[in-house]
Amino acid sequence: MDSHAYQEWVRTEKTCVFVPVGAHEQHGPHLPMGTDALLSTAIAESVAEGVRAKVAPTFAYGYKSQQRSGGGDHIPGTVSLDAQTLINLTRTVVGELLAQGVQNVVLVNGHYENYQFLYEGVDLALADLGPQKSTDRAVLLLSYWDYVSDATLSKVYPDGFPGWEVEHGGVLETSLMLYLRPDLVRMDRAQNHPAAEFPRFDRLPVVADRTPASGCLSSPAGADTTKGELLFEQVVEELSSDISSELEL
Repeated sequence: MDSHAYQEWVRTEKTCVFVPVGAHEQHGPHLPMGTDALLSTAIAESVAEGVRAKVAPTFAYGYKSQQRSGGGDHIPGTVSLDAQTLINLTRTVVGELLAQGVQNVVLVNGHYENYQFLYEGVDLALADLGPQKSTDRAVLLLSYWDYVSDATLSKVYPDGFPGWEVEHGGVLETSLMLYLRPDLVRMDRAQNHPAAEFPRFDRLPVVADRTPASGCLSSPAGADTTKGELLFEQVVEELSSDISSELEL
């Protein structure tokens, strides 16, 4: 989109920009390192189309992968931001969009560890604008998996859901990628192993052997395109409904 068309659009009513947020993080031998960014972008684009919003460039890097939720930052291929960098990035981008006249910004997060730092960045961006400028602006922050319903989970995991804490490189992410970007999935390289078991505390430096050798925290066995389509369509439908209602788009 060129800047002149953007300026014309910003002057219209009910403007909304989606910012997909991901990470560059290993997802085992069968999924690309950009999985989180690819999934958040695809969901943001689909929802934005339905509510006549625009989609900004994706945050392709995220906060440090943690062992109990992403395998750990020690695994080669994972390239992460520190907390202050992600906070500043969010603060700057959200602040710029709002200052230029965008009325609503929606951050669609696809990497578990990002959330609180995105929240801080948004909060600081609104504080920078001041109370007079922020009262007619709204920023929504969400993680797409919060929209996966229990009914959908029961269909995706007929033998029981292992838990969000080990859904990294497992059935859910793999199914979504098989549906959205099958060209980037190597199921012939997928490893089937029990879900990771970690202590109830974080230890630093990490004990590398506690992360499965695959880098995945649960097995992708059972992932397929049909499950990916179900997940995607259900999340997009409910997310679209929430955002349309909340922002009156």
